[in-house]
Formats: sequence, C-alpha cells, structure tokens
Amino acid sequence: MSVERVLIVGGGIGGLSTAIALRRAGIEVDVVEVNPRWDVYGVGIIQPPNAIRALAMLGLAEACVAAGHAMEGSRSHDSQGNVLADIDFERPAGMTFPMMNGLARPQLHRILSNATLEAGANVRTGVTFSSIEHDPDGVGVTFTDSTSGRYDLLVGADGINSAVRRDVFGEEPAPTPTGQVVWRYNLPRYPGLTRLWMFDGARGRAGFVPLAEDLMYVLLVEKPPEDEPARPPEERLAEVFRERLGEFGGPVAEVRDQIVDPAAVVLRAVESIFLPPPWYRGRVLLIGDAAHATSPHVGQGAAQAIEDGVVLAEELASPKALAQALEDFMARRYERCRIVVEGSLQIGRWEQEGARDVDYAGTVKRITDAVAAPL
Repeated sequence: MSVERVLIVGGGIGGLSTAIALRRAGIEVDVVEVNPRWDVYGVGIIQPPNAIRALAMLGLAEACVAAGHAMEGSRSHDSQGNVLADIDFERPAGMTFPMMNGLARPQLHRILSNATLEAGANVRTGVTFSSIEHDPDGVGVTFTDSTSGRYDLLVGADGINSAVRRDVFGEEPAPTPTGQVVWRYNLPRYPGLTRLWMFDGARGRAGFVPLAEDLMYVLLVEKPPEDEPARPPEERLAEVFRERLGEFGGPVAEVRDQIVDPAAVVLRAVESIFLPPPWYRGRVLLIGDAAHATSPHVGQGAAQAIEDGVVLAEELASPKALAQALEDFMARRYERCRIVVEGSLQIGRWEQEGARDVDYAGTVKRITDAVAAPL
C-alpha cells in the first residue's frame, strides 16, 4: 500500500464514505469534524443508480434502501401535473437493488457515521486543523485543540467552502453562484408516488421525492424574482415557498398548503465549483464538494463524493507509489465529474433562460451514460 495513515477533514458524506472505504482496505484513518454535534440538517437525498452501486461496494446499499424508499426511475410532468414521460435507468448495482433510492438526510448520516465507527476509524468532533505543513515524506497537522499528528495523506472533504482548499490551494477559484436557489420541505408521501416526480414550470422545476412509506419531500429549483430578496425573512419562508409554487397545478397544488412551518423549510442558494486538475498538492487531496460541487439538477452531488471515496481507497490500496496513485485517481475521476458538473450547470442555465428548443434529453443522457460506466 502507498499509505498507512490518512487524515480526513470533514465528517460528511464524502469524508465518511472515504473513511469506510479506507478502513476496508486496512488503512488507519483519523477523521476530524468541526461540528461538535456531528449532525446534519436537510430533508432528503436522492440516490441515483451509480450512488447505489458505490454504496454496495462499501457494503451499505442494503441498509440505505431499507431505510429509504425505492424509486423505479423518474416521471416528468408539465406545470399542471399532466404526465409527459416516464424515464427508467440502468441498474449498475444489479437487479437486487432499485433503480434509485430516496432517503432522509439524517438517516444517511446515521448509516455512514455508524459504519465509520464500526470500521475502526478514529473520529473527533468539534475539532479541525489549525495548520498544515506537508513535505515529500508526510503531512504534519496541528489541530484546534492544540494536539498534532503526522499522516501519509490528508484528504479535504470539508465541502464547497473548504478550509483545506483555501489553506493549501489558495483563495481562487471560489464557489460561484449559479443564479438559482433550491427550496425543500418534508411532507406526507403523496399517494402512488413510487418515482421521482418532476414538474416543469416557467421559472424552474418542482419535484416530489419519496423518502419512506409515509414521507416525501417537495422541492423547487428556481431563479428568484429579481424584485424580491433571494432569501426572505426566516419567519416568512413557508409563506413564500407556497407563493413560489403558485404556478403549479395538479399534485403540487394539492400539497402546497401543507407547507406551514417556516423553521422546517430548507432554502439554499445553488453554488458550484470545479477545480482544474490536479485536485492535490503534494500529499493533500480534495474530494467531493471541495473539488467539484455540482448543482442539483441530476442528483449527482452526493453520488460523486461517495464514488471519490471508493476510487481513492482502491488506488491507495494498490502497491503503486502515492504520486502514481493520486495521478491514477485523477484519471479515473476528473472527466466523469466534469461531465456531471458542466452538464448540470447547462441545464440550470436553460431553466433560467426559459429555453425550450434545447438538447435537454441529450445532456441528461450524456451524464447518465458517464456515471453508469464502471468506476
């Protein structure tokens, strides 16, 4: 193996997936997570076919499917709820698993965090790095609790606003707002909802995502009106979300008035970043949103982070030198992530422009073909 001891900064989806994969390869792992509660907020997450395959490689796909709700592909509608098309997907994880899975975000965190601890990773919460010094032989890290350690590799999995990226790679490039925002809210599952349902609107797209037998979340990806603030006052979030869904009829109109608790509304600006290669400097590597944060249009953000962890562990477990392992990691990950990020951003631009005569289906197919290919 090219490394024996790895530090992962960030205890989210990418960091925990990487920790599990590395421990399965017999590599010693420390994880530091700045959030002392080591919890997550959010409503739910879409697990497309390639995410299920990567989770299966970690031994976690069955647990995720059991805790969530299987989705047999997606269904598109117009704004009034009329069905336009059903879309099925390949099953790269095999026929044992569904095409897609919907899962509550806290459930996924529970599965990943429990598996990380059971695998033997050392996790410290409320702690992050204060300085990083890397040389040809290793990485020296001082932590915010005044302890220190030395590692063969440091993995920055600390999200789109990565502190590791700023410290080691510099301030540029920085995350770029795309002009859109995403609204999400948990509701009782709509009767008959067994697919991801999407509804095309004039300014964006609404959707239903099943999360459990009695739970789903409703989403809206939109360009906010120019004459209104991108983020309304907190106490008005539910009211404004209902208003923004006002153009939709059919199923969306049926559930809209159930959005009543402003504290339960999750509203985020859509930002993106895609670092030029390589995503490493010496013995410091960035993965997940720290290197390639994508917009949510094809549901690939978490999937790509999980894949990063699986591929990195495979490369580090090989007998090749670390420099070669990192180069081969980039060769396996860069183009795949580029297709996802650039294709997703293109879809978002089309939505904001109200473009109709565009190759939407072809763009989606290029992305789905890319991520369906073997890791």
